[in-house]
Amino acid sequence: MTEEVVVDTNVPRTANGDAPQANRACVLRCVDELERIQRECRLVLDNGRAILDEYERRLGLPGQTGVGDRFLKWVWTNHANEDRIRLVPITPSIDRTFEEYPDDDDPDLSSFDHDDRKFVAVAFASGTFPDIVNATDTDWWAPRHALQQRGINVRFLCLELMPDR
Repeated sequence: MTEEVVVDTNVPRTANGDAPQANRACVLRCVDELERIQRECRLVLDNGRAILDEYERRLGLPGQTGVGDRFLKWVWTNHANEDRIRLVPITPSIDRTFEEYPDDDDPDLSSFDHDDRKFVAVAFASGTFPDIVNATDTDWWAPRHALQQRGINVRFLCLELMPDR
């Protein structure tokens, strides 16, 4: 079976050089990971376009030709190719989160950034619990153990940027 992954928008943005906190090694790891995903993996997105809309808002600016922008083009090219991209339904809820997001009393999950919950919801809704790939967003650090206990691994490409590691 092909490895499935969910990719936080900060990964292609970092590959584009749009993350001032990222050093050269971090940028190169993002470039390598995006190229690997395009060659070897299946990207998991939501069928309601929450992730794709965010990619479009943050990537693919006119005149830009970065690796992250090419990743967005790859997503569009392969959007209907089920071997490369799998679309899963997630259900928005009133509190700007998703029904598929783990609802419990864990403070690391209850305080997690609402804008990033779509990635977690997609990973849960997929049923295959793909890794979530993160580069520079430190908000993923605190909930990593709570997510891992529920079957979701967050893969940190730029571990040197995470707090208290």
